[in-house]
Amino acid sequence: MTPEFAAELIKAMILQAATLATPVLVTAMAIGLAVSLFQAVTSIQEQTLTFVPKVVGICVLLIVLLPWLLRTTIEFTTAMFQRLPQMVQ
Repeated sequence: MTPEFAAELIKAMILQAATLATPVLVTAMAIGLAVSLFQAVTSIQEQTLTFVPKVVGICVLLIVLLPWLLRTTIEFTTAMFQRLPQMVQ
């Protein structure tokens, strides 16, 4: 395995991880921002108020995006197995 190939492999893995994590992180951030805005407008300062909407929102998102997440992960894994002969040389 050449250093260029290893760098390309690491780059692909980091990109894959970022691609899979981005929807969840953006959803959590958007829900957190909305709840914070709601708390500022209504002067309700309950710390547990942010937890339930985030959990529900992320669970709904994962249910909706599960086919895409699985397809993307399977395609990446298949590509890695196809590159396996290059890794051992």
